[in-house]
Amino acid sequence: MKIAVVGSYGAGLTMRVPRAPVAGETLSGGRFASGHGGKGSNQAVAAARLGAEVSFLTAVGRDQFGDAARRLWAEEGIDTGAVRTADAATMVGFILVDDDGENRIAIAPGALDELTTADVDRFADRIAEADLTVVSLEIPLPVALAALRTAHERGVRTLLNPAPAVALPDEAWEWIDVLTPNASEARVLTGLDPDGSTSAEEIVDLLRARYAGTVVLTLGAEGALVDRAGRQTRVAPVTVPRVVDTTGAGDAFTGALAVALTRGDELTEAVRYAAAAGAHAVGVAEVIPALPGPDDVAALLRR
Repeated sequence: MKIAVVGSYGAGLTMRVPRAPVAGETLSGGRFASGHGGKGSNQAVAAARLGAEVSFLTAVGRDQFGDAARRLWAEEGIDTGAVRTADAATMVGFILVDDDGENRIAIAPGALDELTTADVDRFADRIAEADLTVVSLEIPLPVALAALRTAHERGVRTLLNPAPAVALPDEAWEWIDVLTPNASEARVLTGLDPDGSTSAEEIVDLLRARYAGTVVLTLGAEGALVDRAGRQTRVAPVTVPRVVDTTGAGDAFTGALAVALTRGDELTEAVRYAAAAGAHAVGVAEVIPALPGPDDVAALLRR
């Protein structure tokens, strides 16, 4: 299973607090931790832990965070020969997690803003060798689009995790084979209010007006809605006894879905496998420690 990932790396600076402070408030009692983050890197690590051979394209700075990133990828066996070392600082994300496990995140992109389509050109051979290319949107949009287009032109299946969601140009839709938004991201893609009350089924129907590929709409504790050519199927959630931290759940889901699709699982079974990976992640604090191995996913599926 060969997977090419194009996306972000950033250092995650996490503060666990009893509740989120309101504007102007200083809230004591927090617990701090720092660790690896960035959707692309998380997804690359998730896929590698589940058995895929992963190549990764991103940009990091000439700083301690960039050095730590390269050590992580080496430990996880990820090919980073195309990773760019930029003059800007490595991306940093500031994360607040409350006692209910909900997170709030602010990001300073730094080195990611220096990633260009020329970097995609240097990564093109790895894309061509892959069974699947995974792209997310914490990098400059032209870079993400170039990765999707490169894979499409070389006959490589693509998966876009549209996070954070932005409007896509019309031509980009034909480069996407599998689209994995959550409900708020799907609303942005369809031009709806991201905080609206449109049902999952209605959102997918609106996506169908511009997109003919496979939609996997993630719904958190409600599981997922899968749509293939207008045929919709609900996939039940996989649950854990206690939600600890939701920060890495979406990336665990995406990495696991990429692995399951690459090894040839039927689509709804692949989504169920991904749901188990995401469920494992919410039961463990911090992102990298929460990304599961095969035995972790298997144990949840047996339940």
